[in-house]
Amino acid sequence: MRSEFCNALVGRSGNENVLFMTGDLGYMALEPLQEALGERFINAGVAEQNMISVAAALSRQGFEVWAYSIAPFCYARPFEQIRNDIAFNDLPVKLVGNGGGYAYGVMGPSHHAIEDYGVLLTLPNMRVYAPVFNEDISAVVNCLSSELRPSYLRLGRGEAPDGYVIPQYAAWRQLTYGDGIVIIAVGPLASTYIGAFEKLPKTQRPNLWAVAQMPISANPLPSELLSQISSAPALCVAEEHVKRGGFASELALYLAEGGKMPKQFRHHYALAHTYGTYGSQQFLRSLSALDEGTLLSTIAEFAPTSV
Repeated sequence: MRSEFCNALVGRSGNENVLFMTGDLGYMALEPLQEALGERFINAGVAEQNMISVAAALSRQGFEVWAYSIAPFCYARPFEQIRNDIAFNDLPVKLVGNGGGYAYGVMGPSHHAIEDYGVLLTLPNMRVYAPVFNEDISAVVNCLSSELRPSYLRLGRGEAPDGYVIPQYAAWRQLTYGDGIVIIAVGPLASTYIGAFEKLPKTQRPNLWAVAQMPISANPLPSELLSQISSAPALCVAEEHVKRGGFASELALYLAEGGKMPKQFRHHYALAHTYGTYGSQQFLRSLSALDEGTLLSTIAEFAPTSV
C-alpha cells in the first residue's frame, strides 16, 4: 500500500499546509512525494522521538503533519512522545506505520508490529485506520486529512483475488455472503480469505466482514452485522495482533455490554513475537493459525451436518 499512499499524498501536495516527515525511511518509494513537497518533505533522521515532538509542534501551528516510518519505529520507539506531545494535547498528527503485523517477517521480532493498534488505542482521542485493499488508500488519506484527532494509519498489503469487485471504502464492509458463521477480520488480513470462502457452498460460506477503523466507540457495528451475529452459530475474529488488547477484546466487551453476545466465540490472533524459524508474512501467519486453511477448519466446525 506504500506506493498508493505516496500517490495519494502527492495529490494533496498542492495544499501548502501539508508537511511530511520520515525517520530516514522510504527510499526507492517516496521520491515522487519528496519532489512534490520540496522543503515540506522533512527527513528527521534516525531520531523518531524527536520527529514526533517536532510533528506535534508543527501540528500545533496549524500544519497537516504526516509522520512516517516502518510500523514498530512509528509507535513503539517514540511512544512517550506520542502519549505526552500528541495524544494529551489532542493534536491531529497522522502517524503512518508501514508494514503492520508480520509484514517484515524475516527481520524478526524487533520489526513485528503485532501490538500496535492495541497500544495506541489506550491513549486518549486516538483513531486507527487499517485499510483492507490497496484501492482503499485514496479514500483513507482523504479521511485522515480531515481527521481532527490523533490518528494511526497501519499500512499493509491488500490481497484481493483476481476479478473480485472491491466494495467502496467504509469502516465496516461485508466481503462474502452465506449462511455460515460470522467472521470479522481486521485490515488487509480480511482480503486473504475471500477467495477460499467464496468457493464454499452457501450453507457453509461465512459472512466475512472487514473492519478498517477503530475504536468501535467511534465506528459502531452496522445493524446488519449485529443481526447476523445474533443468528449465526458462532462469531470468529481474525487479527494480525496479539490477543491481549486486540480488536477481539474490545468487540467482546462491546457485545457483552449491549447484551448481544454470540452463541460461540472464536479468536485467531498473532501468537508470538519470537519463533524458532522466521520467514515471510504468510509463513508467520500460518504459525499463528491466521492462514486460510485454519479459518476453513473453524468454519467446518460449525457447518450444518446432514441427517
